[in-house]
Amino acid sequence: MGTPEFSVPVLETLHEEHEIAAVYCQPPRPAGRGQKGRPSPVQRRAEDLGLPVRYPTSLKDPVAQDEFAKLQADIAVVVAYGLILPQAVLDAPRYGCLNIHASLLPRWRGAAPIHRAIMAGDPATGVCIMQMEAGLDTGPVLLCERTDIEVEETTGLLHDRLSAMGARLVAQALVQLPQLTPEPQPEHGVTYAAKIDKAEARVDWSRPAAEVDRLIRGLSPFPGAWCEVAGERVKLLASRLVAGSGAPGTVLRDFVIACGDGAVEITRAQRSGKKPMTTDDLLKGLALGNRLD
Repeated sequence: MGTPEFSVPVLETLHEEHEIAAVYCQPPRPAGRGQKGRPSPVQRRAEDLGLPVRYPTSLKDPVAQDEFAKLQADIAVVVAYGLILPQAVLDAPRYGCLNIHASLLPRWRGAAPIHRAIMAGDPATGVCIMQMEAGLDTGPVLLCERTDIEVEETTGLLHDRLSAMGARLVAQALVQLPQLTPEPQPEHGVTYAAKIDKAEARVDWSRPAAEVDRLIRGLSPFPGAWCEVAGERVKLLASRLVAGSGAPGTVLRDFVIACGDGAVEITRAQRSGKKPMTTDDLLKGLALGNRLD
């Protein structure tokens, strides 16, 4: 049970090692000029593998719950599915439902754990395999693996590493399931990874450079932190901390911008309607001027 690209490596790993009764994902979303339904990455990959795919709009419907129960599944693996699983669904598989969560629980329960870990400046994150219950990411943990967050790592890069880690870890959990002891999550250290609001994405150069750098990396590639350059919105996709000082928003050199404390160098960006590019390529067709908004 999963929907976005993050879930695809898990699907592929499970397909190699187990019999998949069904694949659940969110329904196709209208996209493009014709607003035709675009299948999710999980749906596309499942269909390529010849697996049966279901995409109910809700699992609260008794009919959908009955169809799920009739699968007589041993276990359900849930990763970034995007729909709430009612108790009837959680109870249907013989061994319940396992969730792959991209954080070190109980830190960053919720919708955007990878973004929030980088934006908060966490030195490390990881993947937890959790037994699901009715609460939001509150279930006991079966397996957990930690990984450092690299200095210039973006959400996109960390996303790919954690996706591969989750696939490997859940495969291990399924093999070792009879020997694993579920560990209740501690009551202290709980934080919630709220869904990213696009209103958060505009860069405030008056903030300390460390915060600006984490915002840029944490929102890359989506939705993308941004600033205005000569009235044009430019999405900032990669950055690093560098030496420098000046009034916030001052262009110190190339794409090095003074912040409230310190400076940030933008190393990758994207103009409206253009492809992402390195700073060197961007500056060939865009004059930054002396100050950014």
